[in-house]
Amino acid sequence: MFWDAIRESNFISFLTSLAEMFIRSFCFCQLVKPFIASEVTSDSASASKGMERILKKKKKGASYAAAVYFSTMLLIYMIPLYDAYAMFAIGILAAFSALCLVDRRNYRQKFFLVATFFSFNWFAAAMADILYDDLYEFAGNTQFMRSHSHLWLALYAAVRVFYLVVEFALTAIGIWFILKVYANKHAEMETRELIMLSLPSFMGMVGFEIVRYYRTFYILKTEKIKNDYDALALLFYAVAIITVMVVIVLYQQIKRKQEENLQSELLQTQIDSIQRHMAQVEELYQDIRSARHDMTNHVLTLESLYAGNQTAEAKSYGDALKTKLAAMTGEIKSGNPVTDVILQERKKEAQKKRISFYQEFHYPADTGVNAFDVSVILHNALQNAIENTAKDGQITVVSYRRKNAYMIEVSNTFTGELHWDAQSGLPLTTKTDKDGHGYGLSNIRRVARKYAGDIDVERKEGEFRLCVMLMMG
Repeated sequence: MFWDAIRESNFISFLTSLAEMFIRSFCFCQLVKPFIASEVTSDSASASKGMERILKKKKKGASYAAAVYFSTMLLIYMIPLYDAYAMFAIGILAAFSALCLVDRRNYRQKFFLVATFFSFNWFAAAMADILYDDLYEFAGNTQFMRSHSHLWLALYAAVRVFYLVVEFALTAIGIWFILKVYANKHAEMETRELIMLSLPSFMGMVGFEIVRYYRTFYILKTEKIKNDYDALALLFYAVAIITVMVVIVLYQQIKRKQEENLQSELLQTQIDSIQRHMAQVEELYQDIRSARHDMTNHVLTLESLYAGNQTAEAKSYGDALKTKLAAMTGEIKSGNPVTDVILQERKKEAQKKRISFYQEFHYPADTGVNAFDVSVILHNALQNAIENTAKDGQITVVSYRRKNAYMIEVSNTFTGELHWDAQSGLPLTTKTDKDGHGYGLSNIRRVARKYAGDIDVERKEGEFRLCVMLMMG
């Protein structure tokens, strides 16, 4: 009977170890999944279909990394490898390598994720271990357990389950917190940011080893001041977890403030650009007023030429006058002088790059849509289109109405690959220099939502298409 109990307790211990490996692998998968970048390469992939593929690829990549870690730890457990430091080092290296294979970018961020996850998990496991020991000791010293010795195996199984539940709960709370506060999960992490974010985890793990050593080789051996020491150890692990969380929160607040400042600068740049456009419009109107003032003289000149039967000279004079007026007023007539200037400038810019520019844009003059808001949409959309269209490509700008919705569509030739942000549902910028880039679509969406609308991004048949919907009331 005694040896049967020993064998059963060993079996429970094995099941607990197996379950703990699974819990760690599952939690690791949930943490890294949102950080894995994905791309859509199908020409027929719309934004919604592209997001579905992204989520599937993220899930597949995260599951692969977690499976590699689980398999490695199970193999080490079966060998077995008695050096705990070597065992955990191999497991961490396997998880990091697998994560880098499924997403070959932003390696510093992956190192931070691995370091943070395992420090969190070790703190959680250490707290669960202390609670497990204290609970087992308390229950074992009760009169009930002393008089029911046949229930010791059940007690052992129950407290092992309690240990797993506490470890999982604490680790899951930490992961949930990180995913909630870590806003821009696809931003490239710099080395100094990695050091700042990872230092609390490494310092915590050093303290973890010191605390664990003294608890294992001093307190439990001598039973001296065990309760006070366990309380201090729990406090240390809790403070270590809170420290890691606070550093992440502060880091995200700094990044958010930087982005807000950058967007403010970009918005100010756009405002300056619009003011420059308005100044050009005023100059245009001044030229028109001057031409109007001279129109009487032009008409008299034409009348004199026709009266003298100088038809050829009159026609030549009229053509020159028409060319002069066209040069002053521009060839694009969208219904608003501000949008006229923007479209005209972007057309010239596109033609310099040998890009065909077709427009059928009409400003909704009889609605409450503000010209400044429309100019922000056109400015950002056409800038993105020109930057991402190759030589001999084409850009198309059209607008139309659907009942009470005003639609703007900007499409351009595009044969590259799109990387999507799972949070915003928008493509990520492909520029290596992120400063000042990647906010165009966000600014367009902000304007669209001001009018209870939104934007849709689609890529198909070698074309990138942006559709902006504004509700007109």
